[in-house]
Amino acid sequence: METTSRVGAQAPATEGGQPVPFARRTVDGYLLAPFPWYGLDEAFTGPRWLMQVGMSADGAVEHGSIGHGEEPSVRSESTEDKERFAVVVTVAANPSRRSADGTGLLEATSVSSAAWLAGVGLLSFTWPGQMDHTLRDDWLDQQTETAWVLADDLDGSDWSSLSLPVDGVPTPFHYRESEFGWVLAGSTQEGVHVGAYGRGMSAYGLGFAVVKDISAYE
Repeated sequence: METTSRVGAQAPATEGGQPVPFARRTVDGYLLAPFPWYGLDEAFTGPRWLMQVGMSADGAVEHGSIGHGEEPSVRSESTEDKERFAVVVTVAANPSRRSADGTGLLEATSVSSAAWLAGVGLLSFTWPGQMDHTLRDDWLDQQTETAWVLADDLDGSDWSSLSLPVDGVPTPFHYRESEFGWVLAGSTQEGVHVGAYGRGMSAYGLGFAVVKDISAYE
């Protein structure tokens, strides 16, 4: 898969095996992006919140995530049936290109980049029942590699097709479900790739739209 996203897509930092709670992200990084951000369309009336942006080695904003619904925690037996959230990931559609300082080559991004980031995002809020904290890092490494392989094979049997509206236009997405939640990825007419992941909210009823005013997000 041609993307720099694998290096930049890291699960939220943890302390003692537990995720650091989301600090309210500032909008500054989002405002630096030269591409439009996507979120759920106006049919979703619940809370919306910023998460984080990812940058290339030369400081250019390459991707970022916006949350909808309840801010997720690591899934446990007490939360897995209660959380309702969907996170939308926007990835700049960049060709293979030289870095700003001319010292390296930045690989192209693709729909697979969005699928990878969405898959890793879902895993970052997943904790299998009865797993010892000391084993989670090994489990996460294994599952992250699996997510990478799946994202690199969007035409494989693990994915199905799903049509969802993007800016009001029916758009094809690659979609898969797991015991941890769902992941989908596709492209838009605005020159970006869109990924999404969630739990407790059906992906089948979602629609996506350009965020008109990112500074209005909390």
